[in-house]
Amino acid sequence: VQLQAYGGGLVQPGDSLRLSCAASGETFRRYTVTWFRQAPGKEREFVATIRSNTNTIYAGSVKGRFTISRDNAKNTVYLQMNSLKPEDTAIYHCAASSTIILSSISNHQSYAYWGQGTQVTVSS
Repeated sequence: VQLQAYGGGLVQPGDSLRLSCAASGETFRRYTVTWFRQAPGKEREFVATIRSNTNTIYAGSVKGRFTISRDNAKNTVYLQMNSLKPEDTAIYHCAASSTIILSSISNHQSYAYWGQGTQVTVSS
């Protein structure tokens, strides 16, 4: 499966953005899709995941502000980001796996398929 992430930009604190991760492939609905982010000088960080059964998991730092969803008819996963903070500034990447187990979901090394990153900058 090939992934393409887009939707980033420069916004002010408190603003919203919606990222999209578009995928090719007829079996996309079977994949777990996860968003990671990486800020300059920091490790890649788990943000949110959505499984094939639509169950979701969020990092504590974004829970209540971010919402992950999927539209299998469009082969797309979305990350709605509200109440953005300067510390949300990072390059956001989407990743997919059809075989990942629950205990490995937050480990970026467990994913075989990656989209290119999209930059999100939150600054006044």
